[in-house]
Amino acid sequence: MYELHSRLKLVLYATAIPGTLVLSWLTGLIGLPCLIIGLLLFVSFFVILPLIFRCSVTLQRGILFLTFITYPKGLDLTNPASIGLYATRNFYITVKDHDEDETGVRIGVWHVLPKNAVRRFKRELHVEQAYDEDEASRTANDLTPVSSSIGDNNEELQQLAPSLRAEFPVIVPENEQLFYERLLRVPGGTVVLYLHGNTATRGSGHRSEVYKLLRQLNYHVFSFDYRGYADSDAVAPTEEGVVRDAMMVFEYIANVTSNPIFIWGHSLGTGVAAHMVAKLSSMKERGPRGVILESPFTNIRDEIRLHPFSRPFRHLPWYDFTISRPMYDNRLRFESDKHVREFPQPIMIVHAEDDVVVPFHLGYKLYRAALDKRSRSWGPVEFHRFDRAHGYGHKYLCRAPEMPTLVQNFVENYRNAIY
Repeated sequence: MYELHSRLKLVLYATAIPGTLVLSWLTGLIGLPCLIIGLLLFVSFFVILPLIFRCSVTLQRGILFLTFITYPKGLDLTNPASIGLYATRNFYITVKDHDEDETGVRIGVWHVLPKNAVRRFKRELHVEQAYDEDEASRTANDLTPVSSSIGDNNEELQQLAPSLRAEFPVIVPENEQLFYERLLRVPGGTVVLYLHGNTATRGSGHRSEVYKLLRQLNYHVFSFDYRGYADSDAVAPTEEGVVRDAMMVFEYIANVTSNPIFIWGHSLGTGVAAHMVAKLSSMKERGPRGVILESPFTNIRDEIRLHPFSRPFRHLPWYDFTISRPMYDNRLRFESDKHVREFPQPIMIVHAEDDVVVPFHLGYKLYRAALDKRSRSWGPVEFHRFDRAHGYGHKYLCRAPEMPTLVQNFVENYRNAIY
């Protein structure tokens, strides 16, 4: 009975517009030319356009990854200090998709130093003025970070500072990589690899706010642009491709330091994060100590049906045939509800009730899937709801006053835990 009702509802949606046009013509409200034009527009928008989408994997990838949307305009990604990220190294990693890949794909990466390291080496880094101004601004706005002695490696930095200053009296391009990697290896530190969502670049405003939050917590932060984005090579992204990019950045970090690494994925980046960690687990490779999923979804099929862009099409009888099924067949899936069952690390999910891009209930549905399907001996799964009254929406949970404490507690609880 329910299935019959659903089918009748779909038929109603599909025939509502043409039926209204025909009825208006029959009653004389519109003329024959208007009827023909209206029907042509209906067929073009609701039939031909979905069929074109079904047949074009390029269009499917374009709509999913939105690499053509870039902001802020004119941002120089080689100069992170231009958006307030002083003491940040810009560099590039070459990702090879297979052993026979001779050229590979070049992706742009940022390494943001933690606050305690910047404070100790601000003279050598030539960021004294920027650091002091930043601290003065934070003090004026009462933005003092949560204090903690766990995982901030202050004692180790203090002991190593004299020898590091002797070796690096000044940081110049020729020794920058060596200096940053030496700081990354200092025992007791924590690293966060941030995986951004679709559109724009690693330098977008809300993303840089996350980096600054994590810097204040004394974490090393890595962020990068997937293939096809920003100053990374203009290669058409695929799910396997962007997951490969993330794995290579993770591998770079893991090869430099034995300090614990956490993954933070946002929006589409949550799909990349879950897939990547599941893949590392299946390969028996070193994985992160924990995974933070901000505004996540269950899978692309669920997300695209509920996305605002699909609103005109989602009730059409041929929606699955023309839109969701072709994306699945072309391996654009990001099945986080499947991948969270494939790795043992603890997970923290954060989601705002007023998120209109990835609806709140998809994040909660993912949480329930993780609770129900993961082994009881694996790491815990946390879920934190943010009331719609705060207006954080899809991108600004980093502005929640409780976010630093949530992140810090999660990191401190699991930085030494191995599942």
